[in-house]
Amino acid sequence: MSEPIQCSRCMGSFYQRKYNSLQYTFAWNLAALLAFIPANLYPIMVVYQLGVPKEATILSGIGEFIDHGLYPIAVIIFTASIIVPLMKIIGLFVLVYKVHTGMRLKPNKHSKIYHILEFLGPWSMLDVFVVALMVTIVELGFVTSVAAGPAINYFTITVIFTMFAANSFDPRLLWDKKEIQSKEKNALKTT
Repeated sequence: MSEPIQCSRCMGSFYQRKYNSLQYTFAWNLAALLAFIPANLYPIMVVYQLGVPKEATILSGIGEFIDHGLYPIAVIIFTASIIVPLMKIIGLFVLVYKVHTGMRLKPNKHSKIYHILEFLGPWSMLDVFVVALMVTIVELGFVTSVAAGPAINYFTITVIFTMFAANSFDPRLLWDKKEIQSKEKNALKTT
């Protein structure tokens, strides 16, 4: 974001609009979606037991938690790894589409969607944190060891790109149509 500019009339501070906000948001979000696919197809971690590697994707890891009766952990991992990133990606695409086409719900609803997406951002990193924690804790030498799989890189990229996309989006665009409509209504009333 640019530096604040001071109004010459009232001496208040304000920020310029984000340059090409919709284009940058769309590009970052599309890149995040493209990285999300291999993040779920490739193994996120490799567990070595007595030297034999066993690869686990996000979904197969969730299945193992369910098989062992660890339902709360499975729900947390599913939510943080699948639901949150997908909600963020879809939500940003919806906001970009609505602003681009001019089709709107009430702007209050759109700003709530935007604030929810901003809140969800850091929670997407939970999966990366879990793998990193397991790699450091489970290192038991030759009996069992854990290594991060190639999907962890794609997942991290997905999370970072969705954060860039959310940061690129200018939420003031959600209100622009309402301002134009209210000016048109006022102009009609005066004529």
